[in-house]
Order: sequence, then structure tokens, then C-alpha cells
Amino acid sequence: MINFLMACIHLDPIEMIKAGSYIGLAFLVFAESGLLIGIFLPGDSLLFAAGLLAGAGYLIIGPLIIVVVVAAIVGDSVGYWFGSEVGERLFTRKDSRFFKQEYLKRTERFYEKYGGRAVVLARFVPIVRTIAPILAGASRMKYRQFIGFNILGGVLWGAGMTLMGFTLGSIVPNSEKYILPISLVIVAISFLPIVINLTRGKRAI
Repeated sequence: MINFLMACIHLDPIEMIKAGSYIGLAFLVFAESGLLIGIFLPGDSLLFAAGLLAGAGYLIIGPLIIVVVVAAIVGDSVGYWFGSEVGERLFTRKDSRFFKQEYLKRTERFYEKYGGRAVVLARFVPIVRTIAPILAGASRMKYRQFIGFNILGGVLWGAGMTLMGFTLGSIVPNSEKYILPISLVIVAISFLPIVINLTRGKRAI
């Protein structure tokens, strides 16, 4: 447990998985998907690292994918519930630097326009994947609509990222040694949508 906590503090994907195994990984995926405290966890690189370790024989790919996908789906559902219960209160209080009533209205319009696609795409964007289900609940998106796309996004992200790592781990010997540069590339790619949106926003101004 101590080793697992230390690995989490240092955000070392390989050590986090080795120390926590399936249970630790399930908790981390759940936390990033549904708890605000998981907003800074290295989700994409974590799943990729888990796949690498499975390819190297440390984990079994079948149970690994099941654990990741279930944790991601349950995490988003908890985030949705949290948003539906208390999310709106964050935005109905007086405007501040971080919270404004207009944010909730924009979110409602966003989910009305993009619906399920927003839930699925959010899985692949750091930070956004933690906040998206909370905002979906706060904006009163229907749960029966949310859960279907939640499952789709959980499968595509959870299984997809893990299988990518597993494929590389199966082909390249000792590939887990290269997890740091690989993680940096994954993080850079993951943040591209945010950078593009910010750039477009500035141009629009």
C-alpha cells in the first residue's frame, strides 16, 4: 500500500500499476473518471503502461481490459450522479473567478447540441474526461442517454488505450523501459484538442 501511494504521488505509471495491480488500477481509473481528486492522474499513459506490462507478462490482458472498462463506466456514472446532485449548486452561487452561472447554461447548450458524442470524445481529453460526466449530470442530460454513450466511451478508451500498449509490449522487448518518452508523446497528443480549441478561441476574438 505504501509503495502504491508513493508511486501515485510521483505519478509513475509503471510503479503505480506494479504496486497496485488490478485493484489499484481500477481505483485510479475510477477516480479519474468520476472523482475531482483524480483530475490530474495520468489516465492515457496509465492505461498504455498497463497494456505494456500485460504484453511483457506482468498482467493478463483479458481481465485487465475488463477491470479498466468497468472502472471507467462506473466512475463516469458516479460523476454523473454527483453532478446531478450538487453540480448545479456550484454554478448558482455568486459569480467568482472559477465559477459563473453562464458556465452551466453553456454546458446545457453543449450537451443539447452534441449529446452522446460529447460524452464519448471527452474520454480522450485529459481533465475534460473527469469534468464531463459531472457537467452532464449538472446540465440534466437524461441518464438513459448518458449511460449508453458512457459505455461506448468506456469501451473505446479503456480497451483501445490498453490494447495499444499491449500490442507494443508484445512486439518490442523490454518496452516498459521506454514508458517515460512514450507517456510524454501520449500526453502531448491528448492535449492537442485543448490547444486547438484555445487557439481557435483567440482567433475568434
